[in-house]
Amino acid sequence: MYDDILVPTDGGEGFDAVLDRTTEIAPDDGATVHVLYVVDDRAFLTLDNEMKSEVLEDLQAEGTDAVRTVAAELEAAGLEAVTAIRRGTPADEIVAYAEAEDIDVVTMGTQGDDYTQNILGSTAEKVVADASVPVLTVDLS
Repeated sequence: MYDDILVPTDGGEGFDAVLDRTTEIAPDDGATVHVLYVVDDRAFLTLDNEMKSEVLEDLQAEGTDAVRTVAAELEAAGLEAVTAIRRGTPADEIVAYAEAEDIDVVTMGTQGDDYTQNILGSTAEKVVADASVPVLTVDLS
């Protein structure tokens, strides 16, 4: 059913619930899970070039650690993992990656007290609205 699953991560806490759902929906025979970290370039647009370079380097390192950690957990669960780091607006990059890599489903975390808060105004809301594939959101709060 799902041969290629996209799991965007921001390296935050509570991601185990997303990984649990991802492994539940992954078929036993050959699913590939794509782990994506997006360096949010909105985080440093107003900085001078020297500061921008430092922030970018820190975010790249954070992203590398995040995708490696998630990939290791997926591989321990018997799934093939592919990692990627992109730079841009997170929701836009998630949707673009899903299209470019022929992803079947996106699993991602949300935070809030109820479904409306989980989605409203968040990266997940934009991905749900813009993705051409199903998006499974998992409450991390």
